[in-house]
Amino acid sequence: MASIMLRNIRLINPASNTDEIVDILISKGEVAAIDIHAKSTIREIQADIVINGRGLIAAPGLVDIHVHFRDPGFTYKEDIHTGALSAAKGGYTSVVMMANTRPAIDNPGILRDVLLKASGERIRIYSVGNVTRELKGKELTDAAGLKEAGAAGLSDDGIPILDAELLREAFKKAAELDLPVSLHEEDPDFIENNGINSGYASKKFGIGGSDRQAEIIMVERDLELALETGVKLDIQHISTAEVVELVRQAKKRGRNIHAEATPHHFTLTEDAVLTYGSLAKMNPPLRTEEDRISIIKGLKDRTIDIIATDHAPHSKEEKAKPLTEAPSGIIGLETALALGITGLVDKGYLTMTELIDRMSTSPARLYGFEAGEIKIGSPADIVVFDPNEEWIVSGFVSKSDNSPFKDWRLKGRVKYTICGGEIVYKDENII
Repeated sequence: MASIMLRNIRLINPASNTDEIVDILISKGEVAAIDIHAKSTIREIQADIVINGRGLIAAPGLVDIHVHFRDPGFTYKEDIHTGALSAAKGGYTSVVMMANTRPAIDNPGILRDVLLKASGERIRIYSVGNVTRELKGKELTDAAGLKEAGAAGLSDDGIPILDAELLREAFKKAAELDLPVSLHEEDPDFIENNGINSGYASKKFGIGGSDRQAEIIMVERDLELALETGVKLDIQHISTAEVVELVRQAKKRGRNIHAEATPHHFTLTEDAVLTYGSLAKMNPPLRTEEDRISIIKGLKDRTIDIIATDHAPHSKEEKAKPLTEAPSGIIGLETALALGITGLVDKGYLTMTELIDRMSTSPARLYGFEAGEIKIGSPADIVVFDPNEEWIVSGFVSKSDNSPFKDWRLKGRVKYTICGGEIVYKDENII
């Protein structure tokens, strides 16, 4: 394995609150040395690969705990290999796949097969197992068996769990096993057409939409269940100001409450559906400017401690259907970091350290991954990016290109992704 020297590079390491110009030596898959540039003692070491880091940032490889790689069952949209390539291009070295596949990942055998397939990729790929059998919300899976087979956590993502007593039992078992549970929070009783906010956007299209109460009522219930049982709970893709506040108050009562925001929810509002149609349709939907700003404030004060993409590929044919028939979801791995820099850091909402914390250190900590930190002896999982380079969004390596951000000019471009000491992505413009 080739040794790598990152020279004269700005290290952003939230775990140690480091923001320094350093030299970093990578050897045998690990971080072998870190020297502050002014005191550097490793500059004369002859590494196999030397990267001039002037103007670049080195940060812990990004960690996305919410992706859909559609394997098994829907590989015409994405598969584990193309999902891994998309992740690496976006600067991600660890991802957690959701289990709403066909068949669902509701038993140890299917999970083992999926993880075996994922083990051949060049980034670290984990998977959750389902909370309920066949995602039907009626019978719990064998959580202990799933954990033994390698499940990183549990989720029925894509489908809310409506039976409160069943969920309480799931929380109790997950707490005993120290497995995080991630929940998609939308009560169908408050939804006429999903993926579109019930409000300005739905009225413009003359259709019913998804009322904000669909999210609020579920989160309110599940936070109480989580506080009662002590489970590590992750509220996925928050979309409403009310839920940001519910999570804020719950975090004061219990340390195991976590929450995600997506780049699309902190960037766009329901107005985007009028411009981009089904490319801006997702569950939960884009909502109002007040909601968007509340999500950003939640990211700032760590009420929302995780940025996750909810990378959800769909085919062109599916997204070309009428708005009420097209599936919800967009891809996100290749644009997330740039959207964070463009929409959060450059606008003064978050510091660069805070952004990297939400995209790497905090999600890694929730799942207990050996990731999210650059220190001597740690796995060399590193993203190297230019925070100032502008680029036009195009040329996705994902199988799908269902994104409202196509042709947007964004700031912040991944130059290298290093996983386990190997360069798994290199910007094609680098000679």
